[in-house]
Amino acid sequence: MSILVDENTRLLVQGITGKEGQFHTRQCVEYGTNVVAGVTPGKGGKEMDGIPVFNTVEQARQETGANAAMIFVPPGFAADAIMEATAASIEVIVAITEGIPVLDMMKAYHAVKSSGSRLIGPNCPGIISPGKCKVGIMPGPIHLEGSVGVVSRSGTLTYEVVDQLTKNGVGQSTCIGIGGDPVIGTNFIDALQLFEADPSTSGIVMVGEIGGSAEEDAAEFIVQEVSKPVIGFVAGLTAPPGRRMGHAGAIISGSSGTAQAKIEAMEKAGITVVRNLGELGKTAVEVFGT
Repeated sequence: MSILVDENTRLLVQGITGKEGQFHTRQCVEYGTNVVAGVTPGKGGKEMDGIPVFNTVEQARQETGANAAMIFVPPGFAADAIMEATAASIEVIVAITEGIPVLDMMKAYHAVKSSGSRLIGPNCPGIISPGKCKVGIMPGPIHLEGSVGVVSRSGTLTYEVVDQLTKNGVGQSTCIGIGGDPVIGTNFIDALQLFEADPSTSGIVMVGEIGGSAEEDAAEFIVQEVSKPVIGFVAGLTAPPGRRMGHAGAIISGSSGTAQAKIEAMEKAGITVVRNLGELGKTAVEVFGT
């Protein structure tokens, strides 16, 4: 098993006719994802590598049975694309686009929360259930099918963590990059709930970074609700206060959001914290086995 996407996922791509949309759609197809439709307003009736293109998400869903969407739409239009997918009752929406205005995302966030849809992102690498389905921009070959769930705020760190797990023989059930923007659809707690409920996920790796309180909130949740072993890593241990590092959400304000505070909260929750990223693979073998 896996969470959110698997071999039954029927994917549509919003923005499929753009350069990025075409490239990453082909990568997903090559991995084995069932891409059934594309959506680009004004280009309905055309095809991309034999994949039919529609003018609207609703049209695409009705004609192809699509149940997931991947969004490669420019920032100024991406929030509308999310809301269009939500209005069409798409179950899983993965917004890859970065730079979406926060006010636009607030509208999209509330639209998603009042619906039955699940949003991952924006500004994220997406989600992959190794050996089953890839919806996003992550490199497929570094993943190994297995039973460890990975959830991360950072795309690049997700790749590094997964590569280490795979090289040490620790396979993954599903890997989710939730994104580092201030407003995102799926947070750590949401992902932890899904992994806890998945009988084929035996352990979890949580990759955080400086800024906000998401990691501390997740640590509290783990104490109360998670029975599976968790490994944690927090990027930005040496980041100076007041300077944004990478993501829009990765900023330390006063004593809030520091890596040290997050690490302490994780350790207090019984999470195995890795301070040196280079040791994560070895630690995973010790905690989860292979």
